[in-house]
Amino acid sequence: MRRDTPLRRSLTARLLALSALVSLCSIAATAWLAARTTTGAIQQEQTQAVADHTRIYRQLLGYAATHPDWSGAQDTVRQLAAATGQRIVLATPRFEPVVDSAAAGPPVQGLAADRTPTAIVDPLSVDLAMLPDAPADRIDVRAVGPFRLTAEEHEALRNELEQQAGCVRSLLGVEATVVDDLAGRPQLRTADGRTLGRRCTTPLVVSAPTRTEAAALADLTDLANACLARRQLRPVTLSLGPDGAPDDSGQDRATSACVTNARRQQLVQYVAPPVLLFVGTPTAASSGGPPVLTAAHPGRVTEVSALVLAVTVAVTVAVGLRLSKPLHALTHAARRMADGDLTARVRVTGRNEISGLAAAFNAMAERRGQLEELRKAMVGDIAHKLRTPLSNIRGWLEAVEDGVATADRALTGSLLEEAMLLQHLIDDLRDLAAADAGELVLYRELVDVDEMLGQVASAHGARAGEVALTVEAEAPEVFADPVRLRQALGNLVSNAVRYTPAGGSVVLRARRGTDAVLIEVADTGSGIAAEDLPLVFERFWRAERSRSRRSGGSGLGLAIVRKIVELHGGEVRVASTVGEGSVFTVRLPAPPVS
Repeated sequence: MRRDTPLRRSLTARLLALSALVSLCSIAATAWLAARTTTGAIQQEQTQAVADHTRIYRQLLGYAATHPDWSGAQDTVRQLAAATGQRIVLATPRFEPVVDSAAAGPPVQGLAADRTPTAIVDPLSVDLAMLPDAPADRIDVRAVGPFRLTAEEHEALRNELEQQAGCVRSLLGVEATVVDDLAGRPQLRTADGRTLGRRCTTPLVVSAPTRTEAAALADLTDLANACLARRQLRPVTLSLGPDGAPDDSGQDRATSACVTNARRQQLVQYVAPPVLLFVGTPTAASSGGPPVLTAAHPGRVTEVSALVLAVTVAVTVAVGLRLSKPLHALTHAARRMADGDLTARVRVTGRNEISGLAAAFNAMAERRGQLEELRKAMVGDIAHKLRTPLSNIRGWLEAVEDGVATADRALTGSLLEEAMLLQHLIDDLRDLAAADAGELVLYRELVDVDEMLGQVASAHGARAGEVALTVEAEAPEVFADPVRLRQALGNLVSNAVRYTPAGGSVVLRARRGTDAVLIEVADTGSGIAAEDLPLVFERFWRAERSRSRRSGGSGLGLAIVRKIVELHGGEVRVASTVGEGSVFTVRLPAPPVS
């Protein structure tokens, strides 16, 4: 029952489904990669932004700790903005601009109160989120105020420390240097960064406060004791720590709180007032959150995905139709051939796989047409070859019966010859049928090819007549059925002698190749046209249709040769030139060398 391919299983539908799946996977992979890349870029930018904000905050905090106001901060702010690529705006707690790094940009008239600042720059209350390593009292170490040494005190202290460094290097063997700490006070440090707390031989002189530090420490002690008196707590006596800062360690929480408040009260006139820090443009600063996708972004992604799918579907349909059209033509031609139309052909265009399939189909159709012609000719030939001897036998027998002819020895000999020809034809047909059915049994043994060629030449010597029949062999051996091999070679020699005129020659050659034994039967006969060479091994084929039964043979000899050689695992070929002769070559597997 004939039926067309369902649409869901057609080539176009399969290509469409495959391309749609590939497109969806590509879109999904691209979207995932874009999301990962964007997320990574955002995270990197956020990390860089945090680092830039910390850097800006730390430097501005240092400026505030060492200056009583922000009047000279414009240069510092601009340098930070140029280094980080950010716009920096400082404003009062009432959102009034103090310093703006974008001097060439539009002036800032005011900032909205609902905008969240990046940080509050206050050296007396450090933002622990921005600087987690800040002191416990949250007072910037660079805010020293009245404790800052004079130039003479700084020089004298440094000279003393240089002497101690030489002592440490010479007596203790420790590399030591003199450096200024964040507060600007000289310190003696080792190569590993540790601060030395004692001298080589005497207590550390630097632990004693200078005149400036002593006066500031006395004022701080008075302020702290006043706070303690209000809280009805005992007064304290403050001292300087190794780093030159007031030391309130060992005090209880209430005392430490009073000392911290006293420090802020003492330093407030030496540091810049607190300001709000905005990093980025005023618009960016007002957003206060990370960038998010708006509603338009998912819609745009959907539109692009739909467009990609539409283009994919259109291209796939066009390609599918282009591919399926020649396939439909092949299917139609195959159906015509199945219905008996052997003239069905398809047009070959291009040089792709489908064009190759179409060319192979045309070659198959051409071959089938030739085989059909041969089949028809074979049926006619078989009928003719069987009818001719039977007619002769019947005619002579009827003549004898009617008394027209006498059944003498000559007549019986002629009738016997006709019967033998008929038997020969039947035997050939039987051999071919057995070979086609795989029932032709071979009895193989080692055969001396030189000896066999001599036997074949002797058997056909009388028939050759004036045709010279010679043997040229190197005495190779093959593993074959001697009877069947002699039959095949006999057919080749008989065919060569038949088509070689008087005075010509037929040569039998044998030689051993690398992996095969080659047996050649060469003649100087009429030859075979090039267009007829592919058909010489077909049944009942003859190059000259006009030949009689007696001169042309049965037309089955070469077909039998091919079957016998193929059963031996070999092949037979022919090369011929019209007017010069033909060469039939039998190639048989060589026996293993012992």
